Amino acid sequence: MVVIVFRARLRPGLSGVEEELNRVGMRMYELASSMPGFRSYKDFAAEDGETVSVIEFDTLEHVAAWRDHPEHREAQELGRSRFFEEYTIHVCEVARTSQFPAPTL
Repeated sequence: MVVIVFRARLRPGLSGVEEELNRVGMRMYELASSMPGFRSYKDFAAEDGETVSVIEFDTLEHVAAWRDHPEHREAQELGRSRFFEEYTIHVCEVARTSQFPAPTL
């Protein structure tokens, strides 16, 4: 399994783009979740304004297909030119997974 951690901060003073940003984000989720090898997506927002998205795919090849998808490439460019002040992407192959399931009642 491959985990992508996308950490980002929006440009300061953005106003009136929330609707566009949400529309692009929803489309990227729709597209990514239909890609082969997609497992999951979650996002979080910190009090300091940073957002973190955690995306899981089966293999690095699946991640590459997602990264290179033409519509995703367009969204990446839009993010750099319009939405994000900064971002960091970590692509990590999982070495080990531990899980503790909740007890069944």
